[in-house]
Amino acid sequence: MNLFSPTTLGELNLTNRLVMAPLTRTRSGQAGVPGPMVVEHYAQRASLGLIVSEGTYPSHAGQGFPGQPGLVEPEQLEGWTHVTDAVHAAGGQIVAQVMHAGRVTHEATNGGHTVVAPSAIAINGETRTYDGKQPYPVPHALTDDELTGVIDEFVTASRKAVAAGFDGVELHSANGYLLHEFLSPASNQREGQYGGSPENRARFVIEVATAVAEAIGAGRVGLRISPQHNIQDALETDDADALATYGALVDGLAPLGLAYLSVLNADPTGAFVQELRARFGGPVLLNSGFQQMTTRDEALSLVRDGHAEGVVVGRPAIANPDLAYRWQEDLPLNSPDASTFYGAGPEGYTDYPTFEPS
Repeated sequence: MNLFSPTTLGELNLTNRLVMAPLTRTRSGQAGVPGPMVVEHYAQRASLGLIVSEGTYPSHAGQGFPGQPGLVEPEQLEGWTHVTDAVHAAGGQIVAQVMHAGRVTHEATNGGHTVVAPSAIAINGETRTYDGKQPYPVPHALTDDELTGVIDEFVTASRKAVAAGFDGVELHSANGYLLHEFLSPASNQREGQYGGSPENRARFVIEVATAVAEAIGAGRVGLRISPQHNIQDALETDDADALATYGALVDGLAPLGLAYLSVLNADPTGAFVQELRARFGGPVLLNSGFQQMTTRDEALSLVRDGHAEGVVVGRPAIANPDLAYRWQEDLPLNSPDASTFYGAGPEGYTDYPTFEPS
């Protein structure tokens, strides 16, 4: 294997093993409708082996950020159809990341809908809303009966994503959002079949993945995790508990035959991540670049040395729409401008140049 060789992830056929990470960019307005600027942004990056869209909410209650796109209303789906058509016309593949924010939101962001979570524990801090910064609210603890409706939201959104032309979906179970909140003992302090033991905390994520795989085909479904990333108060500080929890998760996912498992972790070649990879038994994508940017050498070695089937990159893909070409030819890179990561306009979104020889 090498980073620039083709590969297959379930039903997804990639021309190379570089994957664009899901990157929140807040360019879809208050209605959550991807417009022409979003179309251009994704189409520019179609030479990457796979694009994972920014997190898209499966229900209005699941919206986490102002300007975040959704997979709910007809206008949102029409907007995404223009995106997927443009990516496919440019020879690319794109999956929708389905993201329920859980408690990482506020009623002033999600249109007044009840904020939900596994347990009634608020995040310590503030969130940006349409009305300015607000403290995170204490969420409503979902009942076991209510979880069926949340599963239905993921299934419905995934079906809508495929109907809008996405090649599949990635379920967001990382970075402290709803699915990850069930995994973390800090955010999940419920009793019963969905709380307490590592196996019980993994149960809901497995049920969501199973239902979505049955609805659209397992070969079109990936799952994103970030074990021990410890952000947004979804803390996993006990090594043994983390291994037991994520071990139970991948053991439950393995029989499904999902397209891939995407893992964000600071030590992607370490024993913890590689054990999860072995137990999952299917294609694994690795992303190490949250705290520091993934380099070309690191990406090359992760695939060359057999640690992963592909590498997920964020900031290099933001700043270099032709990243696959630049890395293959070992060309200089544009530097990302962090001040433009979030916003409403084209600056830092569609205006990064492709490589031009001097």
